[in-house]
Amino acid sequence: MSKQQKVSLHLSIEEVSLLFKGLGKLPFEEVYELIGNINSQVNQQVKAGNEPPANTDNH
Repeated sequence: MSKQQKVSLHLSIEEVSLLFKGLGKLPFEEVYELIGNINSQVNQQVKAGNEPPANTDNH
């Protein structure tokens, strides 16, 4: 299995909620791992009171 490339997204809590609503309309077996992954990352950031790392790309 090849290594998947990772990306960082900078979304508001409201945008993440909207993303969850959209994912909730898809078949659970197709999205449950993605929902869990997003939820875990959001909870870690909110619990720590941290913003995601700043984008240092100067494009």
